[in-house]
Amino acid sequence: MIGSIRGQITSKTPPQLSVEVGGIGYELEAPMSTFFLLPAVGTEVRLLTHLVVREDAHILYAFATEDERRLFRSLIKVSGVGPKIALALLSGINVEAFALCVQNEDIAALTRVPGIGRKTAERLVVEMRDRIAPPSSPAVAAAAGPPGANPEAEAFGALVALGYRPAEATRLLKAAGPGTHSTEELIRRALQGAL
Repeated sequence: MIGSIRGQITSKTPPQLSVEVGGIGYELEAPMSTFFLLPAVGTEVRLLTHLVVREDAHILYAFATEDERRLFRSLIKVSGVGPKIALALLSGINVEAFALCVQNEDIAALTRVPGIGRKTAERLVVEMRDRIAPPSSPAVAAAAGPPGANPEAEAFGALVALGYRPAEATRLLKAAGPGTHSTEELIRRALQGAL
């Protein structure tokens, strides 16, 4: 898997861009949210990537932030949502607004994104509900401070990396008990509570 790419932008034609790395030109597809953050052609850039292998093509998708890539990866796991629809969603709505739409079950806002019909929007709300971190969860706190400043946020990230859904990780951390604990202690207590 190609996790990231760093090189010189040689062309930008949304949704495609080309980045030259060590004499090799990579063609990538990116959402508009990423295009808005790209520097000028000829400038060096670092992008996070996700490789989709199909029978007829290998397509490399590029993202400016980890949140965008994480949401893209969650979206393509939803039944009936492929990379093109996921890219359209990320181009039409930012990560935070998407999370609010899912939390508030705002089908109308999702259907305003080109290519998203009512049935797809309803499926997204149902299937993404447990995959999106609620605004009051430690994941939001993680964005507020530097690493090491918030043990709860680090423990939350570790639990999600272990495969727990954001809602489950939040529940396990709450069950771990109040008090000041290190990241390791919080993870240990949360995992014990999961058994």
